[in-house]
Amino acid sequence: MTTPMRSQYLALKQQYPDIILFFRLGDFYETFDDDARIVSEVCDVVLTSRPVGNDERVPLAGVPYHAVDGYIARLIGAGYKVAIAEQQGSEPPKGEKIVPRDVRRVVTPGTLVEPGLLPEKANNYLATLVVEPDRAALAYADITTGEFAVAEFSDGGESLRKVMDEIARLAPAEILVAGTQDKASRAPIQDPALTELLANCHVTPYASWRFEESLAQQELLTHFGVSSLEGFGLEAHPAAVRAAGALLQYVAETQRDGLVRLNSLRTYSTAEFMMLDPATRRSLELTETIRGRSAQGSLLGVLDATRTPMGGRLLRRWLSQPLLDLEALNRRLDAVAVWHGAAPARTELRQALRNFGDLERWTHRCMQGIALPRDLVGIRQALERSAEIKALILNAWPDAEPLDTCDDITALLATAIAEEPPATLNTTGVIRPGFSAELDGIHLASRDARAWIAGLEAVERQRTGIKSLKVGYNKVFGYYIEVTKANSGLVPDGYIRKQTLVNAERYITPDLKEYESLVLNAEERVLELEGQLFDDLLRRISAQSARPLHTAQEIAYLDVVAGLAEVAENARYVRPTLHNGDQVDIKSGRHPVVEQMLTGESFTPNDVHLSGDDAVMILTGPNMSGKSTFIRQVALIVLMAQIGSFVPADSASIGIVDRIFTRVGASDEIARGQSTFMVEMVETANILHNATERSLLILDEIGRGTSTYDGLAIAWAIVEYIHNHPQLRARTLFATHYHELTDLAERLPHVANYNVAVAEQGERVVFLHKIIPGPADRSYGVHVAQLAGLPKSVITRAQEILNDLEASGAAGPRRSNAPPTVYQLSLFSQEDPIIVDLKGLDVNALSPLDALNKLYELQQRAKGT
Repeated sequence: MTTPMRSQYLALKQQYPDIILFFRLGDFYETFDDDARIVSEVCDVVLTSRPVGNDERVPLAGVPYHAVDGYIARLIGAGYKVAIAEQQGSEPPKGEKIVPRDVRRVVTPGTLVEPGLLPEKANNYLATLVVEPDRAALAYADITTGEFAVAEFSDGGESLRKVMDEIARLAPAEILVAGTQDKASRAPIQDPALTELLANCHVTPYASWRFEESLAQQELLTHFGVSSLEGFGLEAHPAAVRAAGALLQYVAETQRDGLVRLNSLRTYSTAEFMMLDPATRRSLELTETIRGRSAQGSLLGVLDATRTPMGGRLLRRWLSQPLLDLEALNRRLDAVAVWHGAAPARTELRQALRNFGDLERWTHRCMQGIALPRDLVGIRQALERSAEIKALILNAWPDAEPLDTCDDITALLATAIAEEPPATLNTTGVIRPGFSAELDGIHLASRDARAWIAGLEAVERQRTGIKSLKVGYNKVFGYYIEVTKANSGLVPDGYIRKQTLVNAERYITPDLKEYESLVLNAEERVLELEGQLFDDLLRRISAQSARPLHTAQEIAYLDVVAGLAEVAENARYVRPTLHNGDQVDIKSGRHPVVEQMLTGESFTPNDVHLSGDDAVMILTGPNMSGKSTFIRQVALIVLMAQIGSFVPADSASIGIVDRIFTRVGASDEIARGQSTFMVEMVETANILHNATERSLLILDEIGRGTSTYDGLAIAWAIVEYIHNHPQLRARTLFATHYHELTDLAERLPHVANYNVAVAEQGERVVFLHKIIPGPADRSYGVHVAQLAGLPKSVITRAQEILNDLEASGAAGPRRSNAPPTVYQLSLFSQEDPIIVDLKGLDVNALSPLDALNKLYELQQRAKGT
């Protein structure tokens, strides 16, 4: 016959067949059968066995309950989910043999709530993806902070690209897609790029019927207690409704009390922010480096001077979503300016923020009913510090919104929770004396009983005349009075024999039994009552949770702007001037990351001016001279300005940029069968299709992945396209080794040449890292090879070959008016190519701007013939 425990386990496991079930037994979480084998392998736990009736033994692997977080982390990291089954009460129901158990929650990558498993300064997002033929939607939530948002993209072919940009921005810990548990159909998305993106994410198939619009809509209406979704901006957005509704259902399934955290839903449009595609985020190293996958060495690593987890998360969100709203940006810059100009107050503020803690996540843990005693101490201490911070704000920033210090909540916690409570509710001492008369009464009775028992031995010795009488205690028999057999005749009538020993008898009295009961039952009663009082505290805090959460948001904002002010002062940043024009004018700009990493030398600053009239900068110069650093620093300065940060420059006047695109570096995608050059062309195609006249383009060595003439022709055509396209003409920094492209400045009115200055000292070359007008005259590739440490014989031979090639005209800067393959005369026709082009023009199809550009181009070609 199967044991009751086994039957209970199998009933729960049937509900969670594809999830590791942690089954609470005493001080351990036990796993059985295949789950035990997985836990043993992944967590390095000894695999044993246990009898379960019917002469059967099954595999068993257990982990201690107090260390369960570490084991859960290993399993989640290995791609598994974990269901936590806890005991319901301490005694079996009448007629039952064992305590009932139920799954309290399912732990998945996107639903982690354990502080030790969460990144402190980054959100842990759960996302839901919906893709339809003509639209796409993405909903996401962080159940530890309550953030819940959804966006729908319905602009045809651009929908998938935009939803992929959002996935790259959010980096969700888990993404739900409609599908089955069959791994072959995990991502039923036909687009190869999206499929590849999801392949690098933790994708969870979720039953397709959960995404049905009517069900999802009803889930949203019920959860928010409304009769219409119009107030959320979800009318006529069916994909967004499906995504948000499916996410709510998943949270309800996995987190019994998780939905209480998601008490608002924000519907947003990516048009509110500067969109950054994955390639741009990667190449600009906004939040992590390309190689190290670390914040150190990234822009975030430079700017993050925040002191609180909430501030760290907010700064990361600002970096991932630069603003386009000029008024909102100036409000941020005003706030940074306030603290930049108030250094003493800023120092005091940052000191007060140092140990502020995570008020946001602590409050959400209260809302879900999983907070621990020290979480409440953290809330109290944070709110106490907020009173100090409020005074600092009033002195330094009188116009700021008053900070709600939640004094009533602080007072409640100060009177309810002990100053240094135990870590869990399994130990007494959580509730402060004086908070509960009933609890104080139990403690008093227990102390009195212990004192009575402690004095019993002296009292009984005097009363009975038995000088060797002892009062003792053991776990089996409890408290007792021990009398040697030699003194048995002196034992009073009221003693009740309890245990016989070789040389003594042990007794109990009715009074001793009563006081024993008070002592032994007191701890259990105290634990029970403290648990009830603690749960009531959580409910009272949850009822007012909006207030400490708002305070947490205000503190996060203060933390970010004060941190940016600190960075600005230490690194000599200035406030940028933002406007809606087309000019980007930076004086003595510096690369924020490279400048910080330099040791023993100063960074060489450079100017840049881009506008509609000076739209394209062709930048030439040798390798290692600083071309890539320069063009990236322009992008980073613009981006910093559009998150509300001061910037590394002497001055900066920046017209709002709608998007930054970058095509830098060399990488291949072998798994996709794409060469370095194919990746380069795909990324460039994305730029040319999606950039606008308000965009900033950072292009580095376009066309270098193929043959010289092919690459040159492509690079030439790309510059012409950016310059001539009536809806483009984006502000562009184009770094290249193709000296032929410098001729474009003579042919196209809005192209300008710049180069990186080089000083030659004999055979030695010194890179000055200074950007100056005009084209570079040579590449200095052999000199760079020499610096890299190539053998001297190789360098000597390379220089000989280079001299021969330059003498024969086969190498060196070309000074023709066009790429060699573009305007070459046909072998079979003597007709001038300009005449051929004129004959082929469809004048009626040209816009006025196209006509002017074409006329200018033909004139320049004619001058060169």
